[in-house]
Amino acid sequence: TEEQKAKSKEIHLNNFAKAKEVAFNGECDILILDEVIGAYNRNLLDREDLLNFLDNKPENLEVILTGRNPADELIERADYVSEIQKIDKGIVARRGIEK
Repeated sequence: TEEQKAKSKEIHLNNFAKAKEVAFNGECDILILDEVIGAYNRNLLDREDLLNFLDNKPENLEVILTGRNPADELIERADYVSEIQKIDKGIVARRGIEK
């Protein structure tokens, strides 16, 4: 629903704001933004804000973005890109893991 989308966006925006605060306060050397690519693709966070962060992050900070189908502008800013491929072994989705 639109209400759920709005709540999800609010959560993503708040989480990213906290991540930026930690990054710019020097509280970490590595920052993992898990599934941020999906949030970016679905406009659940401010795209320009993420791009600006990547362009102006602290020099000694490693940032890891995870998620599927990264946009070209994210790939262009990356030092390293890896792609994981699922090899189907017939395992069904497990509660708490894939669903």
